[in-house]
Amino acid sequence: MKKRLIQILGFLISTLGWLFVLCTIAMDYWRIYQIGGQGGSFIIKVAWYWSNLWKDCFTDSTAVTNCRNYPVLWSVAPFIQAVRGLLMCGLAWGSFAAVFCFLRMECTVIGGAKKTKDKLLLTGAACHFAGGISDIAGYCLYINRIAGTSLALTVGPGVLRYDVGPPIFLGLVGCFFIFLGAILYTATVWNVIVPESKVIYAYGTRTYMTARSTGKTLYTGYYRPYGQYGYYIGSGRSSSSRISKLSQTTPEKLSYRDAFV
Repeated sequence: MKKRLIQILGFLISTLGWLFVLCTIAMDYWRIYQIGGQGGSFIIKVAWYWSNLWKDCFTDSTAVTNCRNYPVLWSVAPFIQAVRGLLMCGLAWGSFAAVFCFLRMECTVIGGAKKTKDKLLLTGAACHFAGGISDIAGYCLYINRIAGTSLALTVGPGVLRYDVGPPIFLGLVGCFFIFLGAILYTATVWNVIVPESKVIYAYGTRTYMTARSTGKTLYTGYYRPYGQYGYYIGSGRSSSSRISKLSQTTPEKLSYRDAFV
């Protein structure tokens, strides 16, 4: 039951993260630059230049917006093409990961045997990681482009010092949710990566045997813990034989002592 709840929570969190990333592709104000100022307590003039992955726009103080859509693909700035490609690749990985994880969760009846479902669920978690890395690389590339211009000591004429817009922060939060969901998936199928070991008690000591071991143990018969019932039934030497041997040697020692006295 606990495993099912963790997997459902991972599915909801990772899906929410991908929705955040998907929304940022269509959002405005990826970067924004404000011109104008204030004289005393009165606004003199305010206008905004802003851009997203598809267009550059200008909005004046009367809320009138004029935009210029980016032309065909091969004439767009290279960093814009790279950001688009990384985000699209991340969404493709995320779609595969969502299908794998949804069909292979423990609460679904599709997927075959339990071990097979765990392996495919682990594959879905790996796809989530790959998609999240692709998305966060795209956001970091865009941020690096903005920061390189904003923090430069000198810029050329007509170059604006843009600030980072809200969609990038939303996308970074989405990437965090994707990674968190993948970690929750991995935690539920950890036994696929690290198989559990079995503990066998023999004569009061612990003997460890891994789950993948196929050889025979030292004691192959039926046994009971030593000291609880006083004897052992198996392929090893029983404690009763030891007791009988001890009883056979004891009279010799006693007779030797009596003879000395």
